[in-house]
Amino acid sequence: MTIHAMICGSAGPILSKQELKFFKECRPAGFILFSRNCETADQIKSLVLSFREAVDHDALILIDQEGGRVQRLVPPAWPRYPTARVFGELYDRDQQVAQDAVWLAANLIGHDLAELGINMDCLPVLDLDSDEGHDVIGDRAYHSDPAIVATLGRKACEGLLAAGVLPVIKHIPGHGRAGTDSHLKLPVIEATKSDLGLNEFAPFHDLSDMPAAMTAHVLYTSLDEKRPATISLAIIGQVIRKQIGFDGLLMSDDVSMGALDGTIAERTMALIEAGCDVALHCNGDLAEMEQVAENVPKLVGIARSRFERALAMRQGPNEIDRQDAMDRLQKLIA
Repeated sequence: MTIHAMICGSAGPILSKQELKFFKECRPAGFILFSRNCETADQIKSLVLSFREAVDHDALILIDQEGGRVQRLVPPAWPRYPTARVFGELYDRDQQVAQDAVWLAANLIGHDLAELGINMDCLPVLDLDSDEGHDVIGDRAYHSDPAIVATLGRKACEGLLAAGVLPVIKHIPGHGRAGTDSHLKLPVIEATKSDLGLNEFAPFHDLSDMPAAMTAHVLYTSLDEKRPATISLAIIGQVIRKQIGFDGLLMSDDVSMGALDGTIAERTMALIEAGCDVALHCNGDLAEMEQVAENVPKLVGIARSRFERALAMRQGPNEIDRQDAMDRLQKLIA
């Protein structure tokens, strides 16, 4: 079955005829939802079904549902979940309570998503909280201590997996110290390789067994003086795959972000050549998606194996009393 190495957005709450035709022809590996796509539970279920029917395979359906300020499903239809820093601050007071709370929050989020047909969440953020960093990460990071980030990140992954939803660890190999918002322009981190290894890389190394990861559009001068991680063969091959040891499905961050130079086609070719398994395109612009589709390969070989291995890691869902679980979460973080 032909699948192309891309994950797409769409423009609105329902698919246009043009989008439907495009998805049927290019058959992407998955789709990602944003606030523009999410109105009601029934509407989202219908949209997800449209995605799946268009491609006729077990597609990945992604969303950024972290909690805090990055949450596509919002009240009153869905709960407001705590941002990551809440759990890090709780960890400083009580390690076990924090781990219980982050697992429970992720599990609740997972159940919200699974009910809608969403099978992958771009959570957890494994970037470190850093005084040097732009607040694009900020409170989305659990903590400044790599070991604490790894501990809480693993609990979040386990909570999602228990609900039947796959986690995506991000932004590999570490975005927290970056002083610029990569949505707008390219951040530069000048830390030494050994410093990065002890800090930024450590949580990703500890969670290298997870099914999927998203790259950082960040230039690390000690690793590659010219190319940000997403399009760097040296960083993906030597750092992400070897030093960190991640062998799961590697997706780029959004190819339309301001951190990357060149046309959408050039960016897409560069990230595939560097070693990303799939290109992520988020803004729903059909003309741009067509450029991505023209410049990604079919999902075959080791990339296809990683895709299938990720899907095979789905579990559950576990049985929970939603109201009781939410009440317990509120008590844990109070």
